[in-house]
Amino acid sequence: MIGRVLIYGGKGALGAACVSHYKANNYWVGSIDLNVNEEADASIVIPRDLGWEEQETAVLSKVDEVLAGEKLDAVICVAGGWAGGNAAKDLAKNADLMWRQSVWTSSISATVACKYLKNGGFITLTGAQAALQGTPGMIGYGMAKAAVHQLTRSLAGKNSGLPSEAIVVSILPVTLDTPMNRKWMPNADFGTWTPLAEVAGLFLKWTKGQNRPNSGDLLQLITKDGVTQLAAAN
Repeated sequence: MIGRVLIYGGKGALGAACVSHYKANNYWVGSIDLNVNEEADASIVIPRDLGWEEQETAVLSKVDEVLAGEKLDAVICVAGGWAGGNAAKDLAKNADLMWRQSVWTSSISATVACKYLKNGGFITLTGAQAALQGTPGMIGYGMAKAAVHQLTRSLAGKNSGLPSEAIVVSILPVTLDTPMNRKWMPNADFGTWTPLAEVAGLFLKWTKGQNRPNSGDLLQLITKDGVTQLAAAN
């Protein structure tokens, strides 16, 4: 076994791809999600009805239990979701859902990293390229993702609580090539969608310390004709 990683959102499309990729490369993999990932070495299931603090407490307790004194090489938060809508209807409802799916999970991942990540380890969160600008057609989503961007930059600062020499980045996808996205956008140009295996491969390289970006980077995933390039946001 090469090392240990924890994937928050390990049963979603990207999370499951990450679990598989790390397992194929001889890592111990823990998954945190609302549902079990049978492929993971440890699968922590979070009850849907827990509040933010309760969820953090439950996750920390379970992570402590499954690690049994070991440390993590990487914490990977790919939990999230999407909701549309402007300010005219259901803004609070949609924003609350997005906050739970993206901000709660990211903040809990940050706390896990502070407690269980090795010195020099790696944590990644999931923002969105769209949230670099206004998102009038999906305001709750944009608000939540912008908060993740801010959290990333805060974690990269001095005295953030992360272990020494640890790095934190956010990926900012445009569109990920998931089965659900293909279902809802069947006529899109799939050559501009970022393959899940591509993202999982980046995470693995960074976990190993290869071609690591700068800590605090917000990395746009720009895919054209099936080729993905990284572009750090200002």
